[in-house]
Amino acid sequence: MKKKNRTWIYIALGVVLLVIWGINIYNGLVVKEEAINGQWANVEASYQRRAELIPNLVNTVKGYADFEQETLTQVIEARAKATSVSIHPSNLSPQAIAQFEQAQQGVSSALSRLLVTVERYPELKANQNFLELQAQLEGTENRISVERRKYNGFVKDFNATIRRIPKSTIAKMAGLEQRGYFESAEGTDVAPEVVF
Repeated sequence: MKKKNRTWIYIALGVVLLVIWGINIYNGLVVKEEAINGQWANVEASYQRRAELIPNLVNTVKGYADFEQETLTQVIEARAKATSVSIHPSNLSPQAIAQFEQAQQGVSSALSRLLVTVERYPELKANQNFLELQAQLEGTENRISVERRKYNGFVKDFNATIRRIPKSTIAKMAGLEQRGYFESAEGTDVAPEVVF
């Protein structure tokens, strides 16, 4: 009878250790998932900063009466479209990231066209407010790049972790799925042709 009791004790102890081991793995996955969510908030904050700078830039440029209104309208519309696309951290799928990035790419394109157009206005290029806003916008673009790179690093770590055995089993049981990366826009791998 004693041997049977010991066997049940060992089985119960084994089950308890297995449950503790599973909980430990799950908690580690939660920490990695929260790191992604926190970094996503940093990415959004960087894009938000850019969105907040755009009205000041547009208002500064508007002060020059003969400036192309169509270019300003494109910037304003691109900003409105980009700020309307929002992703909840629980839905950072590759498709959602691509949709978000496409909207943000519209802002980048419109701002690029605006800055190219500004080249034709030497008095605007010399305006101190414009120069400060341009510097802030450049710094913000650098922050966006840094935050996106950090986000991709967290996603890489998380995705690799949930694909490895035995953590993949715990991840599937918990409903954890791979997260999407920020990727380069299509065509950025081809150098632009400069013609004089």
